[in-house]
Amino acid sequence: MNLQISQRGIDMPASPIRKLAPLAYSAEDRGIKIYRLNIGQPDLPTPQKALDILKNIDRSTLEYSPSQGFRSLREKLVEYYDRYQIKLKSDDIIITTGGSEAVLFAFMTCLNPGDEIIVPEPAYANYMSFAISAGAVIKTIATTIEEGFCLPKVEKFEELINERTKAILICNPNNPTGYLYTQKEMNRIRDLVKKYNLYLFSDEVYREFIYTGSPYISAMHLEGIEQNVVLVDSFSKRYSECGIRIGALITKNEKVRKTVMKFCQARLSPPLIGQLIAEASIDGTEEYSRDVYEEYVERRKCLIDGVNRIPGCYTPIPMGAFYTVAKLPVDDAEKFCAWCLTDFNYEGETIMMAPAAGFYTSPELGKDQVRLAYVLKKEDLQRALFILEKALEAYNRQH
Repeated sequence: MNLQISQRGIDMPASPIRKLAPLAYSAEDRGIKIYRLNIGQPDLPTPQKALDILKNIDRSTLEYSPSQGFRSLREKLVEYYDRYQIKLKSDDIIITTGGSEAVLFAFMTCLNPGDEIIVPEPAYANYMSFAISAGAVIKTIATTIEEGFCLPKVEKFEELINERTKAILICNPNNPTGYLYTQKEMNRIRDLVKKYNLYLFSDEVYREFIYTGSPYISAMHLEGIEQNVVLVDSFSKRYSECGIRIGALITKNEKVRKTVMKFCQARLSPPLIGQLIAEASIDGTEEYSRDVYEEYVERRKCLIDGVNRIPGCYTPIPMGAFYTVAKLPVDDAEKFCAWCLTDFNYEGETIMMAPAAGFYTSPELGKDQVRLAYVLKKEDLQRALFILEKALEAYNRQH
């Protein structure tokens, strides 16, 4: 008798960011050096203050923490958000195991199986995975590289809204495109949320990385929908602390918070050591954050200028995060990305990218696009771009 796999498991998509990893490991086994632009893992060091806490933990027992996270960490976060004119109380904040758990718990709390969430695409691929886990349905609304991935008109949203629609989800600044929503676009989202009484899930984990003089607009700044907003945040990218797995779910809606807490209690507690490191990272790291920001400004210019100099390639200028989606002169970017790892190297080196089709749900979109993360130092980015140009020349000669 064959045991059956759940339909949920069958429907769960493989990560476009990680699914080529076995090919990369095989290439490395053959002695190939890989420039990894496929994943948002910064190469910058974690703040020394945080590392010192890790090295000097003075505890005889590594105990459970409260299910909502340590109060001292949540109080520090209140001070942090105040710097962005986001006014909170510590009880508005629930510490989660990374931003990923915050998204999953938001879906599990606010949505019933079959409920629909409208998401501009391309979108962070794991949103689909979390929706499948919660039994919810992602309905995407396409943005285009030609228009710089700006928000579609309100009418496009309204075409998708029906009795099953319960939420809009945005990532701002956006992963994978680096797009930053304007005040006007945020107001349009607010008006839709208000008109149709929807939840607004706002993933704001790249808040620190904004390359424009305009003030940052958080979903928490939008007036009149305070009870509708669920904000998702994370320490991962801000302090180069992806591995500590500390995030936050933030809302002023008490009913939502109380329900989220049931899921938090079921998983017992967020990571103890991660919280200690996270708390130490909030204060006294302002100079670190400035240096990191300036480094990403330089890397962004290096990558965007470099991509747009390669014949047949195009990417808009991202105004936030540390990603961009680029159009390549290939018919199938996924095949090209795999080929770079299996069949190509230039002087013993190659490049790893994330095929952008995996960030779309519409099968016809993103076929000739890749997501690039400018998380490597400039010298490595320049070398990676040179290798990309050589790879495109060789691939298009063969195909």
